[in-house]
Amino acid sequence: MAKLPKKITERFQKSIPRFQKVLQIAKDRDVNESDTVAILNDILGEIFGYDKYIEVTSEFAIRGTYCDLAIKIGEKVEFLIEAKAIGIELKEQHVKQAIDYGANHGVQWVILTNGIEWRVYRIRFEKPINYDLVCSFYFTELNHKDENTQEKLFLLCKEGLTKNAREDYFDKVQSVNRYVIGNLILSEPVVSVVRRELRKLADGLKVDAVEVERIIRTEVLKREIIEGDDAEAASKRVTKFYKKSTASKPRKPASPKPATENQEQEESVTDRLLREAEEGKEQE
Repeated sequence: MAKLPKKITERFQKSIPRFQKVLQIAKDRDVNESDTVAILNDILGEIFGYDKYIEVTSEFAIRGTYCDLAIKIGEKVEFLIEAKAIGIELKEQHVKQAIDYGANHGVQWVILTNGIEWRVYRIRFEKPINYDLVCSFYFTELNHKDENTQEKLFLLCKEGLTKNAREDYFDKVQSVNRYVIGNLILSEPVVSVVRRELRKLADGLKVDAVEVERIIRTEVLKREIIEGDDAEAASKRVTKFYKKSTASKPRKPASPKPATENQEQEESVTDRLLREAEEGKEQE
């Protein structure tokens, strides 16, 4: 990953420890979903760089119901966010709910979170609808100095949208995994290299590529690597690579509307939790 702009790493350094503290306080107090959403709104503004009064909305209707939060730049919805109270464990039913929201409105990127655990999904508009878990992390365990952590967070940043960070990250996830590596090992160029090295190892050994592939497939690789939906998708990807097919260019997101001056707001949930925690210390 290319080095992130200094202003973003400074934003991470300043705000991540602060919100790790906030989220731990919120979890200890088992705050409700409404307060969790309020904290998420602050995180989207202070860490991910969105204008929380213009670009983050809780009034995005989908077939008569409202999703918890949506990130909208200009006229385009970039992310839908399904939020649960901080004390609720994320389950499969919550994933389905989040994916259904995105599929019903044609929004490809969906975030499911309870504030501490974050999951980022990319919907595949197939029949039936399918999806990929692109990345996940626990906010309270983040190390803001770690490059892998920064890369994950950047794909959610406003600046990451203009850099196509989320698609690049998704492409990396799709490319660097056990299924793709397994199918690369079974590809003709790699099998040929193994066959050549075997012939060097035992001078005069006669072994054909078919035999080498059979041994790799049946005795070296685990069955789950070469069978199933993930393996089939990886096989198609590897085949496409060797056919040198050209990928379509990604669309650039619409330009954001100019920000307007924010009105004074009441004390946020984030600030209230920090203040009350400090007051509690002073009274001890």
